[in-house]
Amino acid sequence: MWQLLATLFPGRLFPTPIAVAFDLVHQLTDGKLIADLGKTLTRVAIAFIVAMALGTAIGMALGRFKSADRLFSTWVVIGLNVPAIVIAIVLYISLGLTEFALVLAVVLNKLPLVITTVREGVRSLSPDFRDLATVFRLPFARRLRLIIVPQLLPYLLAAARTGLSLIWKIVLVFEVLGSDGGVGFRISVFFQFFNVTAILSYTTAFILIVFAFEYLLLRPIEGRVLRWRAVQT
Repeated sequence: MWQLLATLFPGRLFPTPIAVAFDLVHQLTDGKLIADLGKTLTRVAIAFIVAMALGTAIGMALGRFKSADRLFSTWVVIGLNVPAIVIAIVLYISLGLTEFALVLAVVLNKLPLVITTVREGVRSLSPDFRDLATVFRLPFARRLRLIIVPQLLPYLLAAARTGLSLIWKIVLVFEVLGSDGGVGFRISVFFQFFNVTAILSYTTAFILIVFAFEYLLLRPIEGRVLRWRAVQT
């Protein structure tokens, strides 16, 4: 359909998929696509790991202790609803157009989502398994490994998948606002020259990476760690 529409309405602002494919090859061989992808993926990885670690710890605490949840739940709601662009601009003004400011802005935007998901997971833990662990006097380490973590894994995977989809987009937006490289930065440069073909080729490369991450990493991990549920069923 894309090829057909581009043929019916030819023009520089509506390139064909073949033109985009040729430009993608050019960007890979002679352009800066590899370097830009490397910068963006590094930012995504750092922000993802930090946000997941902090969000999991805080979410477990809020789900376990009602007093802490009453104290901080309002701030979690605020964090979920404050526009990402506001956090980025405030941090850029405060810390400058630095790598630390960009990654911190992404972490602060993803953190409330992870906290909320993990908190709901802790609240849904089965009391029957908890009583079983008490009867058998399981130490905390074994209780965590055999009972708590398996029940939390679906929520952790949901937080990882939704959070990662959010991080991809936020990093690109923040790179457009201010960075010295990355996919978002390069797309903003192409935008200034109305180079739609290059914009679509960069977008295609990014989508291919997202697909690879989803189908080659996340889904195999999900199938492996949730195998116990299928056996139980």
